[in-house]
Amino acid sequence: MVLQFIFLLAAGIVAGLMATIAGLASIASYPALLMVGIPPVIANVTNTVSLIFTGLGAIPASLKELHGQWHRALGYTILAVIGSVSGSALLLVAPASTFEKIVPFFILVAGVMLLLSGRGKELKEEERLRRAEMHPTRHKVLTLASYLGIVLVGGYLGYFGAAGGVVLLAILAVITRESFAKYNAVKNVMTFACNICSSAYFIMTTTVAWHAVLPLGIGLLIGGYCGPKIVRHVNIKLLRILIAIAAFLLAADLFVKAYF
Repeated sequence: MVLQFIFLLAAGIVAGLMATIAGLASIASYPALLMVGIPPVIANVTNTVSLIFTGLGAIPASLKELHGQWHRALGYTILAVIGSVSGSALLLVAPASTFEKIVPFFILVAGVMLLLSGRGKELKEEERLRRAEMHPTRHKVLTLASYLGIVLVGGYLGYFGAAGGVVLLAILAVITRESFAKYNAVKNVMTFACNICSSAYFIMTTTVAWHAVLPLGIGLLIGGYCGPKIVRHVNIKLLRILIAIAAFLLAADLFVKAYF
């Protein structure tokens, strides 16, 4: 039991870092739960509940980046939560396996969007507004499409969830034109809210391996707190490339599992 506690604690730290830096927590946390003998469905639920601790660590550590962004963050979060509630409710009528065949393409597109978003320079708010005034129709279409995308990703997080953080990063990179650290902080707020909603649903309807939530949650809290601080000091272009590569590898792995 002690070794299992330490193992899950370590996995949680790694997952917390991956969640707040790249939106890929489940690559570390979900397999760790399987390795200690928790059945897949219960492991998936337990993982979602544990991920709440990531937000508890990440949001206080991201206050610097969230300064002046709370209005935007709350607006996007409301959209994501609407989707998350709908996605969790969808579990009542359709199994998660429904998404298996489209998820790889979803993640692949997110990786491409992240790479493309890094090619443009970050814009100040005044410049972004000036460009919006020059091309009002294009701006409105992009804004509406982005809002719809956030709702859909929120539903995806509530329904299935793998690499949902990466997809949110890709959308935010396109519509905010802020620094990576800033829109990454907004993403952390959004995923935190979605995880709370999904967890509330799961706790009421299915089994949670609570003995694993404690060590994994502590690790996620530590990793979640450290992640935003690390983002402030890394090469963002390199980080975008690494996240995109990880997304491509995950998409390939899920594609093989879904089709072969």
